[in-house]
Amino acid sequence: MPVLGTTIRYIADRLEIASGGMLTMKVYEPRELVPSLESLDAVSAGKVDASYSASGYWAGKMPAAPLFSSVPFGPETAEYLAWMFEGNGMKLYQQMYDDAGYNVKAFVCCVLSPETSGWFARPIESGDDLRGLKMRFYGLGGRVMEKLGVAVTLIAGGEIFQALERGVIDATEFSLPTIDQQLGLYNIAKYNYFPGWHQQATLLEMLINGDAWESLAPDQKMLIELVCRDGIVRSITESEGTQFKAMRENADRHGVHIKTWPPQMIDLFRSTWDQVVKDECAANAFFKTVYDDMTQFRENYDLWEKTAFLPRN
Repeated sequence: MPVLGTTIRYIADRLEIASGGMLTMKVYEPRELVPSLESLDAVSAGKVDASYSASGYWAGKMPAAPLFSSVPFGPETAEYLAWMFEGNGMKLYQQMYDDAGYNVKAFVCCVLSPETSGWFARPIESGDDLRGLKMRFYGLGGRVMEKLGVAVTLIAGGEIFQALERGVIDATEFSLPTIDQQLGLYNIAKYNYFPGWHQQATLLEMLINGDAWESLAPDQKMLIELVCRDGIVRSITESEGTQFKAMRENADRHGVHIKTWPPQMIDLFRSTWDQVVKDECAANAFFKTVYDDMTQFRENYDLWEKTAFLPRN
C-alpha cells in the first residue's frame, strides 16, 4: 500500500543494508502475528519485537495518544515535526508510554500528507446531512463527528470496503487519495471531500520492545534512529509526489466528484473541535499538558510561518 506499507519496508531494507546485515527486521502483514489493535500490548509484553501503527489507535488506553498522531486543525508536516523533534513532542510522547506502564521505545518513522476528509454516497451540504450517518472515522476527528450526530466506528483499513458494501457504514475516511484508491472506495462512495481538516499531517510510529531496545549496542540504536528519520523523508516525498495522479484518475476514470467543503462547514468542524478539545483537556490532565505545550509551540511558530512564507492564495 502506498506510503503506509512502502515506508516500513523501506526502513527494513535500509536497516539491513546500513548495518551490513547485522540488524534485520522482517515485516509481517497486518493481523498476521497479532490483531492490529492489540499490537501495543504485544510489543510491551515481548510477544513481538516491534510494531508499526499510529498512536491514535490507543486513545482508549491513553487519552493523549491521538495528539502524537494527528490533530484536527492541527500542524502541517513541517510544524508537527518541528514540535516533535525541536520542541517537547518526543519527550512527552515517550513519557506517555512510560507513565502508562508500557515497556516500549517509541519512534516516529512515517508522515502522511493531508488526508481526504471523507467518502460519501451523496453530497454533504450542511451539518444536517451528517446527522445520523454511520461513518468510519479515526482519532480526535471522530470525536468531532460524534458531536455532530454521526455514529462513528473505527474499522481497520482492510475491512472498510466490505463495511461500505454491506451497509455496516454509510461513509468513511481513511487516508491519502492513493491509499483510498487502492481500497476501491470510489466503487461505492462517489463524493470525496477535501480538505482533511481532521488530519493535515499524520505521524506513524514504530514501537520497539523496551528490553529488546536496551539489548542493542549504542551504534545499533543510533542506526535505527537514523533509518527512522530517513523513513520520514521518504514518506513525505512519496505522499506529496503522488496524490494528484490518484485524484485525477478517481475523477476521470471512476466518476468521483472531488468536493471542497464550503466555509460554513469548515467553521462548523472548527467550532465543534473547540468544544471537543475543551472537554478532553478537562477530562485528562496529561492530554491538557500535551495540548497546551503544542499550542504554545504553535503560537511561537506562527511568527515564523506568517513572516517567512508566501501566502498560498
